[in-house]
Amino acid sequence: MPLIPNFSRFTLGEYFLALVDIGLVAYVLYRLFILIRGTRAVQLINGLFILLLATAASRVLRLYTLNWLLEKVVLGASVALPIVFQPELRRALEQIGRGRLIPTKGFLDPGDEDPPRLIDQVSKAVEILARNKTGALMVIERETRLGELIDSGIPIEGHVSWELLTNIFIPNTPLHDGAVILRGSRVMAAACWLPLAEATELEHRLGSRHRAGVGVTEHSDAVSVIVSEETGEVSVAHGGRLVRGLDEKALRETLTALLMPQPVRVPWRFRPGDG
Repeated sequence: MPLIPNFSRFTLGEYFLALVDIGLVAYVLYRLFILIRGTRAVQLINGLFILLLATAASRVLRLYTLNWLLEKVVLGASVALPIVFQPELRRALEQIGRGRLIPTKGFLDPGDEDPPRLIDQVSKAVEILARNKTGALMVIERETRLGELIDSGIPIEGHVSWELLTNIFIPNTPLHDGAVILRGSRVMAAACWLPLAEATELEHRLGSRHRAGVGVTEHSDAVSVIVSEETGEVSVAHGGRLVRGLDEKALRETLTALLMPQPVRVPWRFRPGDG
């Protein structure tokens, strides 16, 4: 049977089945894109694509030794992909098992992004929590989606406000233990479990709250805001690094720099012939 059938010989029913077939494949590819969008899988797929291009180029240029090595790397990477994508695959199978082929939540409208208000509300909440020495951990999601971590907590999906954030972290309440994850202008979930930091340079006296706040930034581009329960000290974690001892002004400036980066301006240069 030829790989590409002769469509000129198709009946009307066969044309309809072909359209259904194409539609199903397009839907599967779309769901796959939605599943991996904003996750580390995108970078991994980009790396695999570059490896495939390098392998093809080495074959064309007759670089046999390099081609043999790249083929072995691609083979090993294809075997490791199911292991690397295990969280995404598990979430996909869970959604299929629950009949949730079309997600009803988890993605925000473009108008739901309001970084200035988010920074203002988080800063106000942190100021109150730090003054009362109430431990808190807030994770602000950016490009990398934190869907698996959100699923580990209690869903809220409420508009972010300093009143809601301070109320969540009141001691001895059901939601105070764990992290709050913010997406856009919404509090997605509370009491979320985060991976602990792998960084060895963290001080040993830092507790699990700080290590979890740093840990989530080691695996994503998220920003964590941590309030120490013992001292009321405010810290911000990003890219696996921890900045401690921030006051309200420094916190606002740090969050503004991370969540609202300014565009790089190229200085104008005089060129011969310019008027």
